[in-house]
Amino acid sequence: MLKLKTTLLIALLLLGLVTNKAAASEGPGLITKVTGKGQPMVLIPGLTCPGAVWDETIAQLGDGYEFHTVTLPGFAGNSPLKDHEGKYLEKMRDLVLDYIHEQKLKKPIIMGHSLGGFLALTITIAEPDLPSKLVIVDSLPYLPAIQMRGMSKSDVDNMAKTMKTQMAGSANQSEETRKSFQRMMLKSMIMDSAKIERALQWGIESDTETTAQAMYELYTIDIREDIAKIKVPTLVLGAWIAYKNYGATRENTLQNYKDQYAKLDGAIVDLTDNGNHFIMWDDPEFLMNWVKKFL
Repeated sequence: MLKLKTTLLIALLLLGLVTNKAAASEGPGLITKVTGKGQPMVLIPGLTCPGAVWDETIAQLGDGYEFHTVTLPGFAGNSPLKDHEGKYLEKMRDLVLDYIHEQKLKKPIIMGHSLGGFLALTITIAEPDLPSKLVIVDSLPYLPAIQMRGMSKSDVDNMAKTMKTQMAGSANQSEETRKSFQRMMLKSMIMDSAKIERALQWGIESDTETTAQAMYELYTIDIREDIAKIKVPTLVLGAWIAYKNYGATRENTLQNYKDQYAKLDGAIVDLTDNGNHFIMWDDPEFLMNWVKKFL
């Protein structure tokens, strides 16, 4: 079981990830890139990451797919929304849905990492017949239920409000302090030092308020019941080894994941034993073995 200390470490990490406040521009939206030919696959990145986080995955999957990568507003240099009305994830869901419909993508596979995995779930809850399959990479229907088991929702919500305020104010820290702290904390999410620097740069280019709001919503929105609406085959791949020092074992983490996805009929759930949160970077062999078999 992951303890509250783990949650606080993650929250502090996210403070480090947000290092500037980008200026909003007229008409911000998704930045998209299309490569390959074949069955459409929409790839959604996680917090502060651009579509480029999937470049190695796309190369490994090879031919037979038309890849649509997206970069969400406010992340990795993409201009933030001028006003999301406190519903950032809902607006991101709708932007991706609109893109799929505008491009006339028929039965796309949707793959999402972290926040992107949460969006993949909400997209399919909204339109259960839209995708053919889902691949969820280290993402959960309700984040606090694995990090703060037994904590009341009101306490979680209060903690999330405090975290949001602290994250929004992190732009006042010196860049040297933010970078140093972020590098230290990213070691629990990414193993490769070069990849840590890459993620660090994306964080620097992300919008403070957007990231704070997105994290607040991830901590306060619970879709564990709603995923019962999802009827398409779903693969869920998680990670656990970064939290061994906080009481996590493979067995209890796997059970926690299965509990979270209990209402999603037929979901396949497995954990990497060699990678941290960025599974596609840390353990690509595990990811590819599962994804190729699943697809």
